[in-house]
Amino acid sequence: MEQEQQLHTNSGPDNENTMIADENGFESPFIEANTEEMELAEIKENHIIPVFVKDNEPLISTAEFIDRTVGIAHHVFEGETVCEPNIRVSHPVKGRIPEAKGKPADQLEEHEKTLYYERMAFAIEIPSITQQIKEDSLSLTIGGVKAYNLDNLNRRKGTPEHFKVFIGFVNKVCTNLCIWTDGFSQTIEVDNPRDLEGKIFDMITGFSYSNQSNMLGKYQNYELTEDQFAQLVGRSRLYQYLPSNQKSKLPELKLNDTQIATVAKEYYSNEHFGGASDGSINLWDLYNLFTEANKSSYIDTFLDRSVNAYQFTSQIANALEGKTDFWFLN
Repeated sequence: MEQEQQLHTNSGPDNENTMIADENGFESPFIEANTEEMELAEIKENHIIPVFVKDNEPLISTAEFIDRTVGIAHHVFEGETVCEPNIRVSHPVKGRIPEAKGKPADQLEEHEKTLYYERMAFAIEIPSITQQIKEDSLSLTIGGVKAYNLDNLNRRKGTPEHFKVFIGFVNKVCTNLCIWTDGFSQTIEVDNPRDLEGKIFDMITGFSYSNQSNMLGKYQNYELTEDQFAQLVGRSRLYQYLPSNQKSKLPELKLNDTQIATVAKEYYSNEHFGGASDGSINLWDLYNLFTEANKSSYIDTFLDRSVNAYQFTSQIANALEGKTDFWFLN
């Protein structure tokens, strides 16, 4: 059942310097719910930086987080094409300068307004490192999440600040991110940019993208019948309402009820990843239905659910091989 997958690099042997793409490489958003696209220059020039309340010292800014990740990508993947970061933000925190404290909101001038976004996600595509699965082209992608709501701003500088970073693939057909546990640092806690940079570097250099591409490629060799898919969807919806003691004994499924309903809908309507004419669906297509539904997640839960989609699909594969009992298909 195993099929060897090969990564391809499109950069030539004479290309001594990292190439920078003019575009960010993404034809559609990699996350959609409650977010808007933002340019890095806009963040640097017009967004304020949150501070710790006790001493007014700044936190690590989202712009610095992105800049340092981009720098590491250039260093580690020298000779490859590195696109500009695609940035999505949500949950704006609006304010005003002290001189405008008494003005009605509709009379505020632009220079009197302040703004930063509580949550930010970004992805950097490296399109010269690719993988082909079925008709889908995947490109290596690096990115991260900063959510200030996870930090304790009511303390002093030196309090741990929280970041999430990943390296994986993006499916060019649908801009779905493919991330697994070895390419995901869920909780990076640092209090200075150099430590942040070091942990990002360690994660990226320790990641074996050929191993992940091989695992993803194997998904197309597993198949659910229409009855099995129907049972999987039904039990996935039941899972959300199970008593906690029963739920804790089962494999974790982080997609919510609405997202599972989206998977069911796309099984019939998605032209690229939907069920076959006989009702069957292979695990590669099912996995992409999971990651497509995950685009409706908020930024602070997006990466965790993306990794869980990979884990859950792997558990389905193990169940189909008879390696383990799987409540969702029993």
